[in-house]
Amino acid sequence: MSIRLAREEDDFAETHEINVTPFIDVILVLLIIFMIAAPLATVDLPVDLPAANIEPQKRPDKPVFLSLKADLTLAIGEEAVPRNALGSALAGATHNDRNQHIFLRADRAVSYGDVMEVMNLLRATGYLKIALVALEAREKK
Repeated sequence: MSIRLAREEDDFAETHEINVTPFIDVILVLLIIFMIAAPLATVDLPVDLPAANIEPQKRPDKPVFLSLKADLTLAIGEEAVPRNALGSALAGATHNDRNQHIFLRADRAVSYGDVMEVMNLLRATGYLKIALVALEAREKK
């Protein structure tokens, strides 16, 4: 709050103006500090990382592939399976081994919700080891 010292009257009149110059000065100083400090906060060290010599996991002799086609039908291997008989068909394909991996292949046109529905069916039947199958992406030069 400021007052005017001109003596036109006996009462001092108040002026209702805000001096924004100190505010702008503080903002500019903070901007300069952040402009200097921001590049220092990033970590950009050249590191030569070693290559991983990990062996791929052994593939099962007879993997069980569950396919979800574009028309939302299910198939185990080459045989079509209705959704309500999925548990018994998987039990026959895996010889009741619930610890065996199920390789789930879904068509690109199938929505994420439909894939999750099939995964929930697998979980409900006791198969918790599910591997999603995809094609390897090749790098384009």
